Formats: sequence, structure tokens, C-alpha cells
Amino acid sequence: MFSTLDMDVRPGSGLGAFEIGTSLWNVLELLRGMQHFFPQVDVKYDPDTPTTPIILHIRPHLDLLFSGYEQRLHTISVKKLHDPHPPLTLTYKHAVLSSNEEVLRKVGVSRMFGPTYPGDDLRYPGISFGFEEDARTETLKTPAQADVRQQEVKRIIISQKSADGEQRDMLDDVAECEAMDGELSQAVVKIHEGVTLHFHPSGSEPLRVLLGISTAQDLTCDLGPPLRIHYKEDDRMTIHARATQGDAHADGDYFYNYQQHGIDFLISGATHAVKKVVLHSNVPGTPLFQRYKRCPWEIEGWPEDDEDEFPPRRRFTDRVEEIQHFIAPGGAPPSMILNRTDDEDGLQLPSAATRLFGYDGVILEATESAQVVAVMIF
Repeated sequence: MFSTLDMDVRPGSGLGAFEIGTSLWNVLELLRGMQHFFPQVDVKYDPDTPTTPIILHIRPHLDLLFSGYEQRLHTISVKKLHDPHPPLTLTYKHAVLSSNEEVLRKVGVSRMFGPTYPGDDLRYPGISFGFEEDARTETLKTPAQADVRQQEVKRIIISQKSADGEQRDMLDDVAECEAMDGELSQAVVKIHEGVTLHFHPSGSEPLRVLLGISTAQDLTCDLGPPLRIHYKEDDRMTIHARATQGDAHADGDYFYNYQQHGIDFLISGATHAVKKVVLHSNVPGTPLFQRYKRCPWEIEGWPEDDEDEFPPRRRFTDRVEEIQHFIAPGGAPPSMILNRTDDEDGLQLPSAATRLFGYDGVILEATESAQVVAVMIF
């Protein structure tokens, strides 16, 4: 016996627990806590594109479309309104819109939402209602015979309202909204210096985290406590450290993991200052997908002169070859292969193996398809 799934419809805003503008990371975390309602979730994406839109297919009723750049909930599609596994009840302004007992028809939409422009679907700001007649099971009717007012609604689409009242393009990013407040909008990396973090809403004071200067206490005061504190135990990379690095075997170092921002900070156990910063791209199909929210990082170069207000940058959307040429035009260094599934028996992923490219002050981790999944500065 399935419990009824009750969801309120909010045109331009959301459906039930799903709010337009919420990050993919937050929605998947939410779904993990609602497995009794949503036991199976399929993640669909283009494995060759770092900014691919992502669809969460939640059987049988929901498809959630996330924007390609910021990975934020863009569009909600509701279908199979009368599938009983589980039963679905939709309400609008405390009135039942659709349920297993209440069939939503064209005339019902018009009564509840009012008049709208002509077309195959009924479109209102932030919501549309579609009709998909199954010709295989229904007798064909001529327009004169059919009562179009009694057409059954087969799908409902909820999307963000645009300034002119039209539906937003499926490939556009989500406009800034309340669901984003307090979340990271941009992380500007300066090699050898640190990272400047910008937050929603626009105009918020940016936060600078400086290597060797900012402390664990600073991070706690400015970002709040980390979701996890992880003490550094894996020292396998120290075999590649230069002999002159006095802290290559430092004891007591620990990570502050801010998965909700897509960032890790390695803190010195001796000085408690930030030693390294790791920024994650949250690329689908890779071992670290969904462990971190996407961090929209950019590597900033040096200005050409004192009057250059807009130094050149390379972003997580660029291919690794472009970023390598930007960092060191002389050529790419030899790479090391990293397979994060080596410690996970039986786990197979399409992009399990990545390559590490080390430069003075920065390391890039990239997939075989040239997508940069993480950047580390030190």
C-alpha cells in the first residue's frame, strides 16, 4: 500500500518540497531523506559536456531539469497524474487540483487559473498544462465531435517566471531568487594567493581566503562551521614532494569540508592557517559527483598593466588544455593517473580514472574527456 504524495503547486516557484533555483546537490540530499516516496531516481546527462543540463527522473511522476552551468533546478515536469504508485494529489491555493479521484480537465484549469492565450497547451506565467491524447486507446474524433473543454491534462510544467511573462528557455540559467541566498555564486582563484568567494544575493560582501594567512577560526566565523572535519591521513602524495618542502610530512593537518559550497580547506596542524584550497566542479559520472555542490570557480591571471581592470580568466567550463596553456604557455607537464575507485570494490563509473597535472602553486584534476573536476591551490 502506497502513501499518497501530497504536493502543492506554486507557479513560477516550485512544487511541494522542490523549489525553483535550488541546487542539484541540495535536491539529491533531500531525495535521500524521502526514499519511502522516491525509491528510484535516474540521473540523465551528457557525459562529454561539463555544462550539460541534468535531468532527475523520479518515477513515475516527476522530471526535474537542472541548468547546465550552476546546476540549479530550472523546470519541474509532472506527468502520469493518476499512476497509483504512489498516488499523487496536487493542490493549488489549498484547493485540490488533481488526485486519483479528481481528474484535471481543460475546463477545470480555466476555472481555477482564468483565461489565457490560445495554443495547444494552456500557458500561464510560471506554469503550463499539456494534453497528450493516446490515439491507440481512444476512438478518433473529429473536432466537431470532441468536447475540447473535457480534455484531460496529462502533464504540468512549472518553471521560473521571466520579466516579460514568457517561459524561460530550457538552456538558460535560473535567475537569482530567494532559494539561492547565502550560496556561492563565484569563486575567483589567484594562484599563490588564495580565493575570493562571492555569494548570492548580488552585492553581498565577498570573502577572501588567503593561503598562509586565513585561519580555521576565520573560516568558522565567515562561513560557519564546516559540515565535516577530516584529519589528513593519506600521505601517498608526499613521495612526490620536493626535498626542500619542510612540511611535506607535517603531522596534525586537517581538512575543513564545506560540501555545501564545493570547497575543502587544508589547515595546518601547527599554525591552523589555510595551506591548500580544493574547489570541486561536481561533474556527473565522476567518483566525487554529489559529494560536493558545484563550485563555480575561475582562475584569474595577472593584469597586463596597472589600468587593466578585467584580468583574463579561465573557468571550470573550459577544457583542461585551455587552462594549462593559460597557466603555463610553455607546455603541459607529465600527468599522474588517479583512480578514486581503487578503494571501492565493485564500483564502476564511466569517468573513474582522472589525471593530475601539477604546476607551481596549482594542481588540476581532469577526466579523460578533458573536463576539470577539481582545482587545488597551495
